[in-house]
Amino acid sequence: MIALVDCNSCYASCEQVFRPDLRGKPVIVLSNNDGCIIARSQQAKQLGVPDLQPFFKIEAQLKRHKVHVFSANFRLYGDISNQVMATLRDFSPQVEQYSIDEMFLDFSGMPQDLNDYGMLIKDTLWRHVRMPVGVGIAPTKTLAKLANHAAKKIKDSGVAVLDTPEKWKWLQKRLPITKIWGIGKRLGQRLNALGIHNAYQLAQADARFIRKQSSVNVERTICELNGEPCIALDEQPAPKKEIFVTRSFGQKTSSQEELLRHISRYAAAAAEKLRSQNSLCSSLYLFAFTSEFKPGFYNNSLVMRLPWPSSDSTLIIRYARQGMAQIYRPGALFAKCGIGLLDIRDRQFYQPDLFTPGQDKHTDELMGVIDGINQRFGRDALIFGAEGLTGKWTMRQQRLSPGYTCSWDAVPRIACG
Repeated sequence: MIALVDCNSCYASCEQVFRPDLRGKPVIVLSNNDGCIIARSQQAKQLGVPDLQPFFKIEAQLKRHKVHVFSANFRLYGDISNQVMATLRDFSPQVEQYSIDEMFLDFSGMPQDLNDYGMLIKDTLWRHVRMPVGVGIAPTKTLAKLANHAAKKIKDSGVAVLDTPEKWKWLQKRLPITKIWGIGKRLGQRLNALGIHNAYQLAQADARFIRKQSSVNVERTICELNGEPCIALDEQPAPKKEIFVTRSFGQKTSSQEELLRHISRYAAAAAEKLRSQNSLCSSLYLFAFTSEFKPGFYNNSLVMRLPWPSSDSTLIIRYARQGMAQIYRPGALFAKCGIGLLDIRDRQFYQPDLFTPGQDKHTDELMGVIDGINQRFGRDALIFGAEGLTGKWTMRQQRLSPGYTCSWDAVPRIACG
């Protein structure tokens, strides 16, 4: 049996962890630069607050309903997610972290009553982290996804166990095709054209015929819907083959220096991600553009080749700045830029060229010290001078909550007496 544990309205719930006064109240979280709504508490959903809606369009409506609005605080969300995942690892020897708020757990061979065990997981996460979750348990990952949906939408307890064909068939008949894991809107329309409109109809379809009409992934989904495991737990996710860091600016800029600060910051963040998976990259993809809704739209990009495969932030920043200086156009009001690390390879298996210098051990030691300090004392404890200290290049986060878990100044204080 497989369990899927999924945090309820993860980002909104994270904002409520250190603000018990907000529990049971409508809360929303905005995207970078306070652009669109990306998370809503259950109470906000009940008010009809739409997802992915530009904030400025419904700001008056949110004020009228006294909705609490927060800027995205991804450092806080990441720390709370790590606490949730660390807690879940105590409940199974085999797990797969599927996303920042979801984890699969293998319950094979466990003698406990699965419903009780699911309740124990749910209660433990609330007691230890104050994170509400739904727990879905079933024979396959796809059915566990459906069970998790039932745990959140149908079962008051927040735990659903689909351990017999009767149970999962009952649920499948009530769920549209697009509620199935891996079936998006476009694929759903193609299946609708074949007369398949709900999960049960797909489960009963001829798997070989559907494979010819779509792909082998849908054939596997059909097997999974019938209780036959076809998708194994991925305990060691493969390293990323490309790493991108892009942002829209909090305030548009025509300054070359500000544009270079932007790309330096993104390059440093990308290099840190590269080192976290013990990889090297050989090429950089750089781009920048102005607002397409303004006259004189300008968009440009280029690829920079590094002198050798590297994870050195200083080298990556230097080449990123050189490339962005070529992209820059005087007078253009830039709205967004970004960097992509390409041609990524596993450092463990990299063989250096005999005639080409490579990254030396002193660089590795320096990067290790920087990463270690930032992990211990919080991101940006150490930064590169090219990133700048302050300025208009920083993101607009007018409703940012304190970094309760990642800043000494924001550690909650308790008054006694």
